[in-house]
Amino acid sequence: MKREQRLIVLVIGISGFIVFILSLIMLFYGDQLDALFNVIGIRVVAIFIAFASFLSSMLFSLLILQHNKTTVRINDDTNRRAELFRELQFASANYSIIDFIDRMLIYQESQRYIDRLVTQKSMMFHMLEKGIKQEDVFDNPSNYQFLSIRIPFKVVEGKIVSSITFDKLRFERDLVDYEFYPPEKTLESRAFLLYNELSKRNNVIINLIMSKESQFYNPEGINIFTKIKIYMNIKSLLGVKVKGNSELYFTNPEQIEGNHTNTYAIHSSNFLITEQPKIST
Repeated sequence: MKREQRLIVLVIGISGFIVFILSLIMLFYGDQLDALFNVIGIRVVAIFIAFASFLSSMLFSLLILQHNKTTVRINDDTNRRAELFRELQFASANYSIIDFIDRMLIYQESQRYIDRLVTQKSMMFHMLEKGIKQEDVFDNPSNYQFLSIRIPFKVVEGKIVSSITFDKLRFERDLVDYEFYPPEKTLESRAFLLYNELSKRNNVIINLIMSKESQFYNPEGINIFTKIKIYMNIKSLLGVKVKGNSELYFTNPEQIEGNHTNTYAIHSSNFLITEQPKIST
C-alpha cells in the first residue's frame, strides 16, 4: 500500500475510533444524560447511525478517489504511449541517410574566413585537433594551420537534408590517429552545405584547425591516409535526426594540385546508424 493510501486509511481509522468511543461514552453515561436531557435513547441511536454513515461515506470516498487516480494513471500512460508511437512513426518516415561520392578535397582555408574567425571569435564550421585550446587560436592564429575539407554527398534514403553536424573526425596514417573535435562547450560542429551548380551535387564543408607543428598535413606535399572515419549527425528537412558514422574508401592522391589541394577519389562509403531516428528540437 502506498504512503498516501496508508495515510487515508489511518485518518479513517482514527476518526472512526474517536466517534465510536464517544458513542460508547454516551451509552455508558446514559442515566446522567437522561437526567440532563431526557432523550438518551434517541441520542444513542442517532450517534450510532451517524457513526455508521460517517465510516461508510469515508470508505466510499476513498474507493472513488483510488478509482479516479487509477483511471488518470492509465489515461496518462496511454497518452504517452500514443505520443511516443506517433513520434516514432513520424521519425521512421522522415529521416535522411547520405552517401559520400566522387572525390574529397583538402585545401587551405580561405584567408577571409580565418580573419572573420579571429575577429568575431566564432568557431562556427570549425573543428580543432585534439589538445588545441580555442582561446589560444584566437590569441595566436599565426601558430596554427587552417584547412578545409569538401566532400560531395547524395541522399540515398529519406528526405532532403537540412543540416549536418560532426561529433568527431578521425584520420589514420601508419597506425597513427589524428582526431578533430568540436570547439569547447559544444557537442557538435556544424558543417557548411554547398550546392554546386556546375556538377549539380551537394557538398559538405568543414574546416580544421591544427598546430603548424602537426604532422597531419603538409601543404607542399601529398598527404596519404589509411582510413578516414566521420562521426556525424544528419537532420532532415522535417527535423528528424539520425546519428551515425561513415568510413570512406578512397584512393590517395598521386600528385598535388596547383593550389596545394589534395584530391582523394572516393570509391564508396559505409554509413552505420548508431542511434535510431528521433525528432530533434
